[in-house]
Amino acid sequence: MSREKSVFSCGECGAQSPKWTGQCPGCGGWNTLVETVLPAAAGRSGRFSPSGSVSPVQVLAAVPALAVERISSGLAELDRVLGGNGMVAGSVALIGGDPGIGKSTLLLQALAVISQKAPALYVTGEESAHQVALRAQRLGVRAEAVRLLAENRIESIIAHALAEQPAVMVIDSIQTVYTEMLQSAPGSVAQVRESAAQLVRYAKQAGVGLFLVGHVTKEGALAGPRVLEHMVDTVLYFEGDSASQFRVIRAIKNRFGAVNEIGVFLMTETGLREVGNPSAMFISRQADVVSGSVVLATQEGTRPLLVEVQALVDESHAPNPRRVCVGLDQNRLAMLLAVLHRHAGIAMFDQDVFVNVAGGVRVLEPAADLAVLTAAVSSLRSVPLGRDLVVFGEVGLAGEVRPVQRGQERIREAAKLGFRRAVLPAANMPRRPEAGIELIAVRRVEEALEAVLR
Repeated sequence: MSREKSVFSCGECGAQSPKWTGQCPGCGGWNTLVETVLPAAAGRSGRFSPSGSVSPVQVLAAVPALAVERISSGLAELDRVLGGNGMVAGSVALIGGDPGIGKSTLLLQALAVISQKAPALYVTGEESAHQVALRAQRLGVRAEAVRLLAENRIESIIAHALAEQPAVMVIDSIQTVYTEMLQSAPGSVAQVRESAAQLVRYAKQAGVGLFLVGHVTKEGALAGPRVLEHMVDTVLYFEGDSASQFRVIRAIKNRFGAVNEIGVFLMTETGLREVGNPSAMFISRQADVVSGSVVLATQEGTRPLLVEVQALVDESHAPNPRRVCVGLDQNRLAMLLAVLHRHAGIAMFDQDVFVNVAGGVRVLEPAADLAVLTAAVSSLRSVPLGRDLVVFGEVGLAGEVRPVQRGQERIREAAKLGFRRAVLPAANMPRRPEAGIELIAVRRVEEALEAVLR
């Protein structure tokens, strides 16, 4: 009888080592190697054999580019993130997020709509069938056509799926399922990798749209080996603050749509509700005009979005003034304050600077630079900027205001919501002015501050 072999797999990157070491040879993480027992090899030959079925070599130009079939989830915001019109048949989407953020709620609502026009299967590995039924009752969804399976073993899940032949299937979650091929515990690196590989193979061969729910680590990254994100077609992150009702689902990877596309939902007692016009929700219409607040026209995927950037600048009594960002890059804030001092002559080395994007939204693009600087100077000088002003533009180290993508769409979105002035990079100045809004083109930081603080 052949002896069982064991290897040590890294819980962060999935790299393997024949023996335990304190540091992973792949990613350099400490104490991340976990022992995994491998099944004995069954007569595997090391010699190459030309026999067996292989795919033929084709000319790329001769391969027909067929139109992909999409399955609508019934939720326009989720369809937008998946690529516009829903999920591609045979594709695999991995959705991750913090515990309790609403991943299972979202997919149960979507599956209830899909099941009215196509067969759908919900596989739960974390909860019992009674718990899922209680959630469906609380949400008030039409669950009479949703097929439910409470199972953890991957071989049994695929066998039931072959019998049911669903058009869309949900696995909740990938960390709870296991395969009998391996002896390691569910959730281990080897189990997650092998279970996901079998499910992806089944989805591609059967043409089933597959949703995989994934856990996240304390750092916010998807748990399990990094190869899991490479195996799937779409990676979605469900974001949101527990103190806020807003939930944002963001596409990090998408082979069938735009990356960084977002969908916005509102968490209510009866589940998630779509927010069709998130710009109007994220902007607070205060009766009093206050300093340190400005509206930013940002771009998330193909969608222009207006959000409120707030800044608070206060005298610091500590040797090292604080620089705190919520929803923005903190390192970029330090760089922008240095540019402000060098090129506009406004120093904040003795001030605490706090910057926040209202509504719990994360802004990842550099087009927020100009809005951050104008909000900070407005707070420092206690000069309100007005409720009818919108700002966007990237700031370079030389103090120049650089152009950003899709400037015309940002202006159009601001005009639609009633804004009357827009400060933008000169290179983004449209050839044909937008009706109802005054466009102020600037080339330098000092020009922008003079235009908004006059």
